[in-house]
Amino acid sequence: MLLALWLTACASVPVAPTVKNPPLAAGLQPVTLAERPVVAFVLGGGAARGFAHAGVLNVLEQEGVRADIVVGTSAGSVAGALYAGGIRGEALLDAAAELQMNNLADWSLPNRGFIGGERLQALINDKLGNRPIEALDTVFVAVAADLQNGEVAAFNRGNTGMAVRASSSMPGIFMPVTIHGRDYVDGGLVSQLPVRIARQLGADIVIAVDVSKRPVHNTVLESTWDVLHQALLIMSEAVVAAEALDADVLIRPDIGGISLLGFDQRPDAIAAGERAVRAVLPEIRKRLAGPVRR
Repeated sequence: MLLALWLTACASVPVAPTVKNPPLAAGLQPVTLAERPVVAFVLGGGAARGFAHAGVLNVLEQEGVRADIVVGTSAGSVAGALYAGGIRGEALLDAAAELQMNNLADWSLPNRGFIGGERLQALINDKLGNRPIEALDTVFVAVAADLQNGEVAAFNRGNTGMAVRASSSMPGIFMPVTIHGRDYVDGGLVSQLPVRIARQLGADIVIAVDVSKRPVHNTVLESTWDVLHQALLIMSEAVVAAEALDADVLIRPDIGGISLLGFDQRPDAIAAGERAVRAVLPEIRKRLAGPVRR
């Protein structure tokens, strides 16, 4: 019975069309501005916890703080692509409301994953008018991991939706995305908070938003899964910390109670993002008014 339902669901998923302009990780060209510092927003990965990015970006827009560069990993690439495409303020919050599992999950028979990701790709491209990355309003990079060699792929050209899909393809759940003959998966494996890429792009001021799930200290680990999960969180925290040190402003929304798949907790995550950025607005303004870091 379960197999029959699965096959029925799979039959409704259309075959993905051939992408004529697949993403490309071209050389990163630094952005330079003579009159003021170059500002970058760096948006980290965290699945449903990434709804906090919408809250952060909404408040920054209200306060007139805008980015010249946006770099995103996984959920951060979703929010970052929409922002870079000119979807700001309430429009960004409305777009976030559409990012629900029933809109994104194109389930399939196991084939290196259970979700194809074409729906996410199509949704992003539709929202952006099918513009490639280089045609967006703001310089944008989606960070993914090359599954063959473990290297960072900084997609900055070509199909925006496909780049975001690759950046968001959590291994074991989403199928890897094949681009130019190579497989790509979630960028959180190699750069959960991609501050270094923002610096390579010439950012003088980096405002980074970390929505990763951190290990629970002094918790009782009763099962094998508890031990494995805690170990993975510890490794992830170490990776994030290494890049977070190079951010000028680090925003960490209080979203400890929101799970990676807690899509129904979207309002709470957005509100947490808004509170977190308001708390550091004085620091942001101080940085923007200070000397240029070059």
